[in-house]
Amino acid sequence: MGATVTNLLMGPCDVFLGAFGATEPTLGTWTAPGVAWTDAGGTLGGVKLGIAPKYAALEVDQIPMDVGQRKIGEVITIETMLAEATLENVKALMNGGTIATGTGYKSYEPLSAISAFQPTYSAILLRGYAPGSSSYLRHIIGRKVLNTDGFEFEQAKDKQAGFKVKWTLNYVSSSVAPWTAVDQTA
Repeated sequence: MGATVTNLLMGPCDVFLGAFGATEPTLGTWTAPGVAWTDAGGTLGGVKLGIAPKYAALEVDQIPMDVGQRKIGEVITIETMLAEATLENVKALMNGGTIATGTGYKSYEPLSAISAFQPTYSAILLRGYAPGSSSYLRHIIGRKVLNTDGFEFEQAKDKQAGFKVKWTLNYVSSSVAPWTAVDQTA
């Protein structure tokens, strides 16, 4: 069996963040994501999409093995290490809050009190290479995401700082899938 070399993938993946419901890029022709999306900057160690379905077995007394399965749940996650330790990325990782700027400073205030119980959902757009040729791009869009794993920040003399993050995708509606993947020419 031969291998189709152009179907092998390796290379970086850009991460863009937007508000829940952000206008998605037009299919068929790739353009910049637009003003609805903010580039999260560089990443360290790649980007991972994880899909973990959950199934329950169907059983009957007369047969000693499972006779079928029914899907009872699914967890979809996107993980990466954001290399740029900006306040904008902190806001995205905290699922909301406020950034203020003034003369000589920029500050971040997290959600507090009762508003913290209703986090702000976001959208995520991943852009990397797709199978086919070096001019093909793959776009993965998570339409309703939250950072559900928290994050840590460490600044040390001998290590590059970054934010390790894990977004969980959430149900949107019966007519809108929680994510989509699109391969297209650049």
